Amino acid sequence: MSDREGTGPASAPADDGGAGDDADDADWRPYFGYDEPYANQPDAVEAAIEVGRKNGYLAMEGPCGTGKTMAALTAATTLVREDDYESVVVVTPVKQQLDQFVEDLRVVNSGLEDPLDGIALVGKRDLCPYGREDLFPRDESVHDRCEDLREDTAHLVEADGGTDTHSGAATDAAVGGDADEEDQWWDPKRGADLAEAARRDPEQFNTMADDRLETAGVESPYRREQPRAPEEMVDGDDPPLYCPFEADWYARNKGSPVDFTDGEDNVLTSEEFLPESVAHGTCPHRAMGVLLGEADVVIGNYNHLFDPDSRPLLSSILDESTFVIVDEAHRLEGRVRDLLSDRVGRHSLVRARNDCAQLLQLANQSRDHEREVTDRLASHDVPREAVATAREFYDDVVGWLDDRVTAHLDSEFGRGWEQDLRSLPEEDMEVPLREPETEEVDDLTEWAEREGYGGDLWRSLAAVGTAVETTLDELGESRQCVAAAVGAVMGNWYERDHATAFREIELEHSPSETGATAAPWQAVYTAGLLLYDCMPAQALRTIFDELGGGVLMSATLEPLDVFTRVSGLDAIEATGTGGLAASEDDPGRPVETRSYGLTFPEENRASWLVDATAYTARNRGDPVRDHGNRTRDEYEQVLRTVARSPGNVMIAMPNYREAAWAGSYLRDMVEKEVLVDESSSNEATDDLKRQFFRGPGKVLVTSTRGTLTEGVDYDGDKLHAAAVVGVPLVNIGSPRVRAVQAAYGRAFGDDVAFEYALTVPAVRRARQAIGRVIRGADEVGVRMLVGERYTEDAVHSVHEYLSPAERREFVRMTPDFLGPQFDSFWSDHDRPE
Repeated sequence: MSDREGTGPASAPADDGGAGDDADDADWRPYFGYDEPYANQPDAVEAAIEVGRKNGYLAMEGPCGTGKTMAALTAATTLVREDDYESVVVVTPVKQQLDQFVEDLRVVNSGLEDPLDGIALVGKRDLCPYGREDLFPRDESVHDRCEDLREDTAHLVEADGGTDTHSGAATDAAVGGDADEEDQWWDPKRGADLAEAARRDPEQFNTMADDRLETAGVESPYRREQPRAPEEMVDGDDPPLYCPFEADWYARNKGSPVDFTDGEDNVLTSEEFLPESVAHGTCPHRAMGVLLGEADVVIGNYNHLFDPDSRPLLSSILDESTFVIVDEAHRLEGRVRDLLSDRVGRHSLVRARNDCAQLLQLANQSRDHEREVTDRLASHDVPREAVATAREFYDDVVGWLDDRVTAHLDSEFGRGWEQDLRSLPEEDMEVPLREPETEEVDDLTEWAEREGYGGDLWRSLAAVGTAVETTLDELGESRQCVAAAVGAVMGNWYERDHATAFREIELEHSPSETGATAAPWQAVYTAGLLLYDCMPAQALRTIFDELGGGVLMSATLEPLDVFTRVSGLDAIEATGTGGLAASEDDPGRPVETRSYGLTFPEENRASWLVDATAYTARNRGDPVRDHGNRTRDEYEQVLRTVARSPGNVMIAMPNYREAAWAGSYLRDMVEKEVLVDESSSNEATDDLKRQFFRGPGKVLVTSTRGTLTEGVDYDGDKLHAAAVVGVPLVNIGSPRVRAVQAAYGRAFGDDVAFEYALTVPAVRRARQAIGRVIRGADEVGVRMLVGERYTEDAVHSVHEYLSPAERREFVRMTPDFLGPQFDSFWSDHDRPE
C-alpha cells in the first residue's frame, strides 16, 4: 500500500500535533520527498537518524498511513549524504513493498541535484536469458545449469601468462570493472573472442535473424542455442558449451554496460538493467552484481540478508558502514527460522547414495579407471574408501528412516493401516527424534554412533560429496548430483547443538500418482529429515552486529520489548565493543523504540472487542454441522451478524478447518455470496481474490494464518469489515512448536516462553488481519476481535499484546449488541452495496 496517494511529490498536511516549524529547519528536510510530512514522520526520521549516528537500531511500529517507507529512506539518505554511512540495504519479504521502496526512493531522488544510486535485486532465475526462455534441459534447474556454464566459461577465459588487461573495445564501455587488479586471472581478450564467436553465424547452424535469442522484449546478439567453444581455443575434440553473456562480462573486465542513469531517477530495476544487459550481450545477473557494489541504496528481499546461501551476493557491502532497513519486521522470526532450518528428503538421501555408488562403479571397471578415480579424489584429499563409507552410511540411513516411519505409523494407527491407507490422516505429520522439551541427542545420531558412524564421518560428508560431484563431472558423467548439498545438511545435523536445533522426521502428505512405492506409506507421504531452527535470535544478533545500524519496522511490532528480545537487538544493546558487557565507559549500541497509532480519521471506523466465550479447541468442540456445542451456538450468532454487514466482509477463523465450517454454515444463513478460502495454490488464491473484489458485497471466510490476512491490498472499497475469531495460535501440541517454546524458555525464562513463542506472534497475525480494513484517509469500515481473551480482564487475556492505541480505541461489547452497533455505524456512513 502506498504511503501516499498518487505517484509523485504531493502535499500531505500533518494531523493533530503536526510536524511544526522545527521540521522545516531539520537537516533531513532537503531529503524528504514531499511538501509536508505526516504527523509522526518527523519523530520517526529524527529517531532513526539519532540512533543511526550512535550505531544503534530503531524498532518502529506504525500502521498504514504512518509513512514508514519515506521516513526510513529519508533518515537513511541523510546518514549517507552526511557521511555517517556509505550505503543502505533495504530488505522486505513482500514484493508490493519492494516496489513501494523503489517508488519512494525515486520520489526522494527527484528532488535532489545529486541523486542516490539505487538498485532493486531479483533472483538469478528471473535474469538468466536462457532460463527465462526455457532453453535449458528439462532435468536441470536454472541455477545448476548457470553454475555449470559459468564454470566452463571461466576455464575458457583463463589467462595464459601476461595479457593486456585493457584489450578489447568492450572493455572501454565497462562500468565498475576490475581491470586494475594485479591478481587478475582472466584474459578479457579471450572473453571478447568467445562473445564474438557466439555473435557470428556459423554455417553449420544456418543461423537466421529470427534464431536470435530474445527475452525481456529485446534481441540479444547471440543465437538461441548455447554455443560451443571455438576449436582453436580448446584442447581436445569435445569443445565445451559456454555462456556468451558470461564471456562478455569477462571481456568488460567484470564490468557492466548499464549504469544508474539508465534507471528512472537513478533507480534501476530489472525492467531497466535486464533488457539493457541482454541487448549488449552481458549477463544481467553479473551486471546486477557489479551495480549493487556501486549503489548507495540496494533493495532486496529477506533472503539477500538472512539466507546464508544468498547473503554472499551482498558480502561486499555488508559491514559497519551499512545502514539497514528491515520492513515487515513482524515476520522476521518466522522467515529467518525457515531460512535457517534444513530439510533433506528420503529421495535426496537415495540420490546421494547413488552418486557415491556410480563413482565407485566407474572405479571398478578397470585398473585404469580405478587409478584415475583415486587420483582425482586424492586431489580433494578424499580417499576412495571415504566414498564407500559415505555410500554405506546413506544406504543405512535410508533403511533406518523407513523402519522408523513404519514403527511410528504402527504405534499411532495400529498395524492394520497398511491394508487401508485411507485410514491415514490427509495432513502432514511430525515424528520427533527426541523429547521436544529436553536437551539431548536425537535418535538418528545415537543410532549412527552405535553403528560406528561417528563425528568424523558426519563432518566429512560435505567434502566427500563435493569430491564425488567434481570427479563425476570431470569424467564426463552426465548426472544431476546432490551429494555435496546432502552432505552439508548431514554435517549440520551432527554439529548443531540440541538446545536451539530440533530434529525430527517430517511426513508430508503427498499421495503417489503412480502407486509404485517401496513401502506402503510412501503411497501417502513423502518423508524427510528436518533440522529445525528454534532460536533465530542468535543468527539475527550476529547479522545485525556486523552492520552499522538501522531501522526495523512494521505495522504490528508490539509489544516492542518482546520484539527487541526475540530479534536479538537486546543482546546488541547489552554488549559493548569487543563482545564485553556494556558499561558506563562502553555503553554499547543503543536500541530505541517508537509506536505510532492510526492517523486516519477515527470517525470513519468502528473498533470492537466482542466479549464472547473464548473460542478455544477445548471450548468449541469439532467443526461439524450438528455439533450440539453451546460455544459454537454463540459464534453462529456472531458469524451471522458480521456476515450481514454491508459490503465486503472478511471473517478470519483460527485455521482452514474452522473456516470451512464457518463458510458452510453461512452459505445457508445469509443471502450474500460466501467464498471460502483453503490452503491452495497461488493461482487459486488470486482467483478467489478477484471474485471477492468483483460485483456486490460478499463474505470471504479464511484462516487468520493464511495468505489473505496480511500483505494483501484491500484498499478503496475492497473491504468494509473484518472479524478475527479467536486467538490464532499454532498447534501447541506440535513437537517442533514445543521445542521452540522450550528453547525460548532457556533463553528468556520459562515464565515468558509461551508468551514470546506463541501468544505474541498469534496476536500479531490477528492485528494484521484487522489492519486490512482501513488503508486510506477516506476509507470507512469496521474492525472486530472476537472472543473474550481479547478483553482486558479475561482468563489468559491477550489484551496487553495489542498496541497502546488499539487498547485505547477498541470498545468492548457482548454479541447481543453487535447487530445494533452495525446498524448505528452504517447509518452514519454511506452504506456499501
